[in-house]
Amino acid sequence: MITPLFRLSFILVVTFAAVPVNAQFLRPHEPFDSTKAQSLPLESGEILVTGEGEEVVAHAFKFELADTNAARSTGLMHRAEIATDRGMLFDFKRDRKVSMWMRNTFIPLDMLFLTADGEIVTIAENTVPHSEKSVPSRQRVRSVLEVAAGTVQRLGIKVGDRVRHAMFDN
Repeated sequence: MITPLFRLSFILVVTFAAVPVNAQFLRPHEPFDSTKAQSLPLESGEILVTGEGEEVVAHAFKFELADTNAARSTGLMHRAEIATDRGMLFDFKRDRKVSMWMRNTFIPLDMLFLTADGEIVTIAENTVPHSEKSVPSRQRVRSVLEVAAGTVQRLGIKVGDRVRHAMFDN
């Protein structure tokens, strides 16, 4: 005869045996450690916002270019702040659907998902620090630009606007 306690124990063992050891929810968030933040060279770029009457306003930015797997996986983790005229541009080298997350990222961000010519096709505003919720591009993109939360609202950025940077000159 199987006791209810044995049955519960068996179910728990089977359930947790099926979960990968490296599952994200089993790992705690890392404490803030600025020595783990990466610092990539700054490159010039602009966010081009089309306003009323099709007038285009260029907002100058400096972007860190994350164009390797290591740089993309670290992103803006372990940063205490980001200046309002700075950002990180993630280059995925080819068009594809991507998802971002905020694990070990201590500052809220706006994310701009960009096509190969720099057009903004998806915007995620005020992403939540430490969230492991996927932030999807919803369509194929070449890159993602992360900027300080509130930048989209402050500059009036919308889908269809563009980012100008050397990587989009091809």
